[in-house]
Amino acid sequence: MRAILGILAGVIIAFSISPGTNQGTILGIIIIMGLLFYIISYWISKKIIPNVPKTEKRKFVTNGIFPFIFLLVLFMIVSYTGLHQNLAT
Repeated sequence: MRAILGILAGVIIAFSISPGTNQGTILGIIIIMGLLFYIISYWISKKIIPNVPKTEKRKFVTNGIFPFIFLLVLFMIVSYTGLHQNLAT
């Protein structure tokens, strides 16, 4: 679930960034959208496991943060490059 949300967030970020946008704005968009999608995934994972002990719940909820970040960045780069490949020539 978190991997799918990371992919979705990466593609949405790539579509929301236009060429010529300054780097500070781009970094802000990436951080805000990444946090927003991670909070959504955190909320969904809390709803999935209502009757699990607290120690196991914390482990389950924080599991998958690194694949989320990796897939977000990977799909953001691939999607942005695919959308704006005509700028490279």
